[in-house]
Amino acid sequence: MTATATNWHPEEDATPTPRDVEDMACVLEGRHGLHAVDVAEFFSTMHSIGGDAGRCWAWAGVAETIRKRERQRYGSLT
Repeated sequence: MTATATNWHPEEDATPTPRDVEDMACVLEGRHGLHAVDVAEFFSTMHSIGGDAGRCWAWAGVAETIRKRERQRYGSLT
């Protein structure tokens, strides 16, 4: 059985591990390139609006991880 929206349980703890955050950042960068931060912020905002602070915080962490990785990449070019 694959994970679908019907298997999503908003009442469950969604606290990601640092590895989870890194993995999601990699996935978003691979799929969305320069828009990866915007995608992560979109999910963070949607969960905030929906009252899911844990998932909001998790996606905000993904966005910050992507920003940090971008700064490191661009810093190495100078």
